[in-house]
Amino acid sequence: MKKIHIIGIIIIAVAIGAILTTLNSTSTYANFTEAAKSPDSEFHVVGKLDTQKEMVYDPKLDANMFTFYMKDNDGVERKVILHKNKPQDFERSEQIVLIGRIEGEEFHASDILMKCPSKYNDGKPQETATK
Repeated sequence: MKKIHIIGIIIIAVAIGAILTTLNSTSTYANFTEAAKSPDSEFHVVGKLDTQKEMVYDPKLDANMFTFYMKDNDGVERKVILHKNKPQDFERSEQIVLIGRIEGEEFHASDILMKCPSKYNDGKPQETATK
């Protein structure tokens, strides 16, 4: 075999390995019920913050632990443990996407994405009251 053929085979093998690795590490969108059925898998769960329940963040005790309650889009509520610090303007978020997995009755999130209120309504800027 020529050297070019051997190099080509090696490049193809590396590419196949990279593709298989990325396919195994991808996560899918689900609700809390679906995530509970596969506790070994990582999921993206979309929902809203339950502002009626307590949020606990004590940076003196553990700066990388923030707990709160969230309802998914189906209305199922779970306690969430975020293994990061509390995001800025967290209470103002309209929608939350958690990335993590179910452990017992709690959802352990490794990352969080937030949709915050827009300064625009229906494409028009909000009017402010002036005196």
